[in-house]
Amino acid sequence: MPRRKRYQEDTENHERWLISYADFITLLFAFFVVMYAISVVNIGKYTVLSEALGDAFGGRGASSRSNTQVQLDALPLSNLIAHKRLEAAKRDREKLDLLARKLDSVLAPLVNSGKVRVTRNARGITVEINASVLFMEGDAALTGNARETLQAVAGLLKDDPHAIEVEGFTDTTPIANPAFASNWELSAVRATTVVRLFAGSGVLDKRLAAVGRGANQPVASNDEAPGRARNRRVAVTILSGSLVE
Repeated sequence: MPRRKRYQEDTENHERWLISYADFITLLFAFFVVMYAISVVNIGKYTVLSEALGDAFGGRGASSRSNTQVQLDALPLSNLIAHKRLEAAKRDREKLDLLARKLDSVLAPLVNSGKVRVTRNARGITVEINASVLFMEGDAALTGNARETLQAVAGLLKDDPHAIEVEGFTDTTPIANPAFASNWELSAVRATTVVRLFAGSGVLDKRLAAVGRGANQPVASNDEAPGRARNRRVAVTILSGSLVE
């Protein structure tokens, strides 16, 4: 009988794709490692190279960028934005510090007598003026001396770019006369009067805002006359970080 040939059937391997997939993942990982390596600037080596090129082509002064600029360029975008914001905030603080010193100097007689306070706070610079310096009791018309004082303040503020908020405050004693039905009206009109003087003295209208607070936000007790006198005030706040172009 003829001999039968036996054929061995090859078993199909269904997992061969794993080898190609593993090779692909390895190549992809290597690609990202290389990309990361070339994206990170070595500041030390960059500086050495920059100085060497500067020496070769006209001395160290010929380098087009300072070391500080090279370091900034090497920062990630988010860190660079944060750095620029910090620098801007620092410059803003320096401007406000200088302005506060000038205001203290201009208002020195009133500051020394306790009728004006120049303070730095989270909002910016606040010039708190006792209402008796600016107005007659129950009135919102500026006195002669008040105009001179506010015009001196306006002279410092007109070239400053910050927004300005003027707030009027009263004590809790009710007021009811033909001009003002309540302390709300009195405080609002007093704040507006100061704003109008600033605008007439060269401060841009778009930088100014007037707010009437009435008897809210007292700084002293309204139970006694000295406290009520302190609460009757106008506050001029130069707002930090609020530059108006």
